[in-house]
Amino acid sequence: MWTHALGFTAFPHFGGFLGWLITRKEVPTWYETLKKPSWRPPNKMFPVAWTTLYTSMGYASYLVWRDLGGFSSKAVVPLGLYGAQLALNWAWTPIFFGAHNIKLALLDIVGLYGLVLGTMYSWYPINKTATALMLPYLTWLTLAACLNYCIWRDNPEKDKKKE
Repeated sequence: MWTHALGFTAFPHFGGFLGWLITRKEVPTWYETLKKPSWRPPNKMFPVAWTTLYTSMGYASYLVWRDLGGFSSKAVVPLGLYGAQLALNWAWTPIFFGAHNIKLALLDIVGLYGLVLGTMYSWYPINKTATALMLPYLTWLTLAACLNYCIWRDNPEKDKKKE
């Protein structure tokens, strides 16, 4: 069973690695030209935070999978919500850093926030530890959503999508 735990724990890092391939080019160029709030975390904090959060959410998904007996009919909603939030999570980086579409990234993160809440709600009766492991992620998303909003608000000329 430890191989399942390892696989579930490692899986979210796949999208994080792909996102890093985009951000490593865009942070020193485009991102540094944006107006950002004074309270934003330093750039070096983001890879540390995401490594921790991806590990935590991955292991949490393993706990839910294990407690539901694998990919059963009971797992469709809880793991489906998890998969959907992970897809929106992975989509945010190419939208924000790749396409420079700050507004669409903000819409993505708002949807992501709702899916994470839904995931946690569906996980709570299954495994309270798994739900608790998602709390730091939700906290970080709150900060990230506020940061995304402030960047969108303060950089209207830098948003690729103009209306």
